[in-house]
Amino acid sequence: MTVFSRNPIHSVIYLIICFFAIAGHYLLLNAQFLFIVNIIVYAGAIMVLFLFTLMLMNLNQDTEQHKPAIARMAAVIASGLLMLVLVAVLRKVDYMPLPPEAQNLAVGTIQNLGKVLLDEYLFPFEFVSVLFLSAMIGAVLLSKKEKPVTK
Repeated sequence: MTVFSRNPIHSVIYLIICFFAIAGHYLLLNAQFLFIVNIIVYAGAIMVLFLFTLMLMNLNQDTEQHKPAIARMAAVIASGLLMLVLVAVLRKVDYMPLPPEAQNLAVGTIQNLGKVLLDEYLFPFEFVSVLFLSAMIGAVLLSKKEKPVTK
């Protein structure tokens, strides 16, 4: 529905529903951290940015240019060839899942991830937090408008 919807706002809403479905799959796979991050980052922050951008663009159907028929046919042929390549590749894959007793069910939990991040990777974790803080300060400084100097 995201791809086939003609209204861009509806497409973004369908994409939010898709992100929630992906988050549900993460939860079923016992990856709680990825579930929470997907909800907060993708379904929350990025979709708000998409909606904000679409509302700023003020898309009108009158000003939208239609693609010529040859461009649409080229897109259909290219996507068909891509689908054939993907099917050929997926037919060659040997997939052998591990038996349930060999799988570690506690791998994706937030507790284990926190232990690994704060024990083994403490320095890179703190370095990235300082890097994000400096990027946030830089973005705020760049977005501030300078007041014109009047004499």
